[in-house]
Amino acid sequence: MAGRPVLERASVEAGSSSKAMENTNPGKGQQKPGPWPPKIEPFIPNTNDYNPRELKSWAKRTGFNPNFSGETISSISERDPDEKNAVSGFDFEKGPDRQDESSPKIEIDPVLGRAARTQNTGIEIEPVSGSTNGVERAESDALLGSTRGLRRAETEKRRIRIEPVLESKNVDRVGLGPGLSPKNVGLNGNGNGNGNGHGNVKEVPAVTPTDEPKKDIGKAERQVEIDMFSEPQEPENPVSHRPLGMRCGLKENPGLARLVFYGVQHYLSLAGSLVFIPLIIVPAMGGTDEETASVISTLLLVSGVTTILQSYFGTRLPLVQGSSFVYLAPALVIINSEEFRNLSRNKFRHTMRELQGAIIVGSIFQCILGYTGLMSLLLRLINPVVVAPTVAAVGLAFFSFGFPQAGTCVEISIPQISLVLLFALYLRGVSIFGHRVFKVYAVPLSIVIVWVYAFFLTAGGAYNYKGCSSDIPSSNILLDSCRRHAFTMKHCRTDASNAWRTAAWVRIPYPLQWGIPTFHFRTSIIMIIVSLVASVESVGSYHAAALLVNLSPPTPRIVSRGIGLEGFSSILAGLWGTGTGSTTLIESVRTIDITKMANRRAVVLGAVLLIFFSFVGKVGAILASIPQALAASVLCFTWALVAALGLSTLQYGQTASSRNIIIVGFTLFMSFSVPAYFQQYQPITSIVLPSYYIPYAAASNGPVHSGSKAFDYAINALLSMNMVVAFLVAFVLDNTVPGSRQERGVYIWSAADDTENDPSHLADYSLPKRICKFFPCSKCFGA
Repeated sequence: MAGRPVLERASVEAGSSSKAMENTNPGKGQQKPGPWPPKIEPFIPNTNDYNPRELKSWAKRTGFNPNFSGETISSISERDPDEKNAVSGFDFEKGPDRQDESSPKIEIDPVLGRAARTQNTGIEIEPVSGSTNGVERAESDALLGSTRGLRRAETEKRRIRIEPVLESKNVDRVGLGPGLSPKNVGLNGNGNGNGNGHGNVKEVPAVTPTDEPKKDIGKAERQVEIDMFSEPQEPENPVSHRPLGMRCGLKENPGLARLVFYGVQHYLSLAGSLVFIPLIIVPAMGGTDEETASVISTLLLVSGVTTILQSYFGTRLPLVQGSSFVYLAPALVIINSEEFRNLSRNKFRHTMRELQGAIIVGSIFQCILGYTGLMSLLLRLINPVVVAPTVAAVGLAFFSFGFPQAGTCVEISIPQISLVLLFALYLRGVSIFGHRVFKVYAVPLSIVIVWVYAFFLTAGGAYNYKGCSSDIPSSNILLDSCRRHAFTMKHCRTDASNAWRTAAWVRIPYPLQWGIPTFHFRTSIIMIIVSLVASVESVGSYHAAALLVNLSPPTPRIVSRGIGLEGFSSILAGLWGTGTGSTTLIESVRTIDITKMANRRAVVLGAVLLIFFSFVGKVGAILASIPQALAASVLCFTWALVAALGLSTLQYGQTASSRNIIIVGFTLFMSFSVPAYFQQYQPITSIVLPSYYIPYAAASNGPVHSGSKAFDYAINALLSMNMVVAFLVAFVLDNTVPGSRQERGVYIWSAADDTENDPSHLADYSLPKRICKFFPCSKCFGA
């Protein structure tokens, strides 16, 4: 039984037909039936009608991408005018006598092994009737045949043509391959009409395509062509189906209650990425606990507003906008520069205004990049081999800050890291009332548990030292015994923060709340380059999310529209003063995967809740009171996740390619080695700054000395940041080292796609109809 499908598949490749040979007259030059097994001649494919775009177009129209799937559909269609004339008069039920009927077009389902009815024909070919054994074998062979067809299409880029000979007399079976008949058809089967799967199979000569002119066979002979990759007709109003495994699709409406639940769930799983950046940058800028709470509330407001804007006017993918880690490294570089390092009064406001001005300039560049169409040109040069090491370097860049900061209170950090790994990895399969609670809420659950544990340590007197108070700044402590314990009390006690006592219940963040932004050339250049790196990260997020939601990959115009809106979102972040720019959180791609929720309305409702909580000052105060060691422990997991998500982008190319392996490996190594060279020119900063801030102080004391202080500052800062070096090295190598389109991933991301000419495939990306009605220029942005 195991060898039967192989023989049957070989029969299809040779174009054999058992019944067609049985009705053939040996006297007309045909070969006589030979012994079993038949002699199979070599297969000679036809390459006259090769069209490499047809397979991909079909895959887009049918709902899945051949680049990610191993399935395809076989169909019977006519291509040449001669063949159209030859087959146009043939009717499966009544024979070849009817000349007024249109030619049959048959689509064979790869799963059921049966042909589907197409438009404008009344023909439907049913599966082989008879015993179940024959049908099951036909279905199995259909899967084998379809998979083999796809493999041949991707490797050899050929079409398969089978032209068996039919006769007008005694036509009870059509020579479409073994077992394919007008009434009883099984793909790659060898039944003889009784469904037993063991019909009389005889040798049929393979018909090889030649350059000789075709004979006028009239009614005596008919030719049928099997097109493995023809395009079915697209319905006028395609139905949006839920992606496989998703609880809630992109456009579904399960009810307000469930949408709110899904939205809250979505944002809770992103808690670490949304609110923990202010816990790092505000203390580094010399900000108070109250200012930390205010920045967190501002960040919640901007994140909610920009997510709604992206859901309606951007790519319209269910992705959350927030303060990206791409902007964290340049923010730390500016904060720890010599100009702001020695400030004693209003250091927070001076530094924040500098960050605001740099972010606004970089965001304007990003808007121009998106809305002018320059991003479409740049996408031809940005491929998975560039995106993967760049995003990975974003997460790995903070290794010097992660555990050194978490290690300031190991009795909190070690349980936190262990617990989040336990929930995310070991208990991910545990289901409670049908919900994977530990997998979805790994970060917020672990934070709450460890925070309560730290509260009991504080309340139990674990950090009480005689005559010492955590409310006194360490610079004002006179006793040596208290000075030794001041560091532990600051990082371990849950009551070390005064945010809850000082924050107001209601506070509405407003633009320019920290003052008028300041603009300098040197910091603006840094943020312009960083905004380009942020755009590269967003490109990877768009394609990964489209794959999860089962959409066509976003076209260059749609990507440009999303990048342009991200630039506008970062302008809002600069005006409100979040300290970092706003971009698509790549962690939200993982959130879609683990929550199985890809609903646009749920994300919007969650964003509305974020805006509401941003007006409640006590919410920001609670988040600001999280111990720094606890926050750093969570970020160790989050940054590692960002690095892994970046490397997963290599799935779009050929990960086993030696070219890609060398480029990615060399890029990652140089992204750490080059910044280490620039970071060693800081003999004085080690005395002033903590060790985990030293890598971000190279801008003021670097090896580049050109005579222009602004230029030196910008170059030293840029080349001391890991993700900038990774982007530059990967960008140059990937676009100069020869490689095939499939190897680089260009075939998936940047190839010309028929979806540009088919609005039905871009319906989920299209802007709302009201927007298109009132803004005619929206068509320029892929509406």
